Amino acid sequence: MERSMKSGNEVSRAACVAQALLPARRRSRPVFVEMNESCGVSRRARTRVSAPHLAVTMCAIFIALFAVSCKKAPKATPDVVVVERSAVTLDPNDRAWKGLPEHIAPLLLQDMVDPRLMTPSTSVVHVQAMTDGKDVAFRLSWDDATMNDLPGPAKFTDACAVQFPQKAGPDLPAPQMGEMGRQVEIAFWRASWQAVVDGRGDTIKDIHPNAAVDHYPFEAQSLPPGSPEQKDMALRYSPARAAGNTMSGPRERPVECLIAGGPGTLTPDPTLKGNGKGKYEKGKWAVVISRPLPEVLRATPRSQAAFAVWEGSHQEVGARKMRTGWVPVVREQKKS
Repeated sequence: MERSMKSGNEVSRAACVAQALLPARRRSRPVFVEMNESCGVSRRARTRVSAPHLAVTMCAIFIALFAVSCKKAPKATPDVVVVERSAVTLDPNDRAWKGLPEHIAPLLLQDMVDPRLMTPSTSVVHVQAMTDGKDVAFRLSWDDATMNDLPGPAKFTDACAVQFPQKAGPDLPAPQMGEMGRQVEIAFWRASWQAVVDGRGDTIKDIHPNAAVDHYPFEAQSLPPGSPEQKDMALRYSPARAAGNTMSGPRERPVECLIAGGPGTLTPDPTLKGNGKGKYEKGKWAVVISRPLPEVLRATPRSQAAFAVWEGSHQEVGARKMRTGWVPVVREQKKS
């Protein structure tokens, strides 16, 4: 509704401009165009225009609307341009992203290593970037007909990632998770982690509201809540946490920094702390992934990055994903 009202106002303003440009001597022909209050006159006021000038008016309206839409669109660039800002934002809807250069990266099937993805899903990902000299933030957006953020058997979550080579140099490692001795750094966001950070609980009842639970040993009345005995019992019934699996359990951040030296070698990187935020609106994901500025962008203003998107409804997980090759990244230099 709000969008239609804005469109109506833009059309009315364009009509007023076009009418003002018409020669006065040509406004006496018997074709009438009604004008509304946005032109500064009563809704009942009418102006006589000739049929040819009515066509001119309509052309002016379309030109004005086209100019407005082009002005609002971000500038498309062949590279990912990292713009200098005083601070980075984690909000994908922040106005700071408006007008920033945007790279549209085509996505490829990951069909080189098992398990392969053989049917394409997401076709492109839109990428914007900013840095404050300390951290770098990437805004990734893509179309997705469904939001998938619930874990469970045979359920897969939406996700995305940003990858950098660990070391600068002209000879890049393979974009498929790097190579032995030539590692890559990955910042990985998951929709299920975002839901937990946004407040969804981590119990069976939170994930399956209609489930009935009779009893958990760690909730026994003989165990005071928060006591060492109660925590030990809870850990006993949470095997993933007991094993040190950082991919499970409550989370404070929806992004995890990882390191890899080839497919099947992915491990957490304890030296890097990533963060981010994702929002799903009107069939589209917009996700910000933030991480410390990589060494390859500190050493030189030009480097390479790779991006990946997982569509949960398409049963994409792990190696089954849509991804890019290496994409040029240019860090904007401050004007002296």
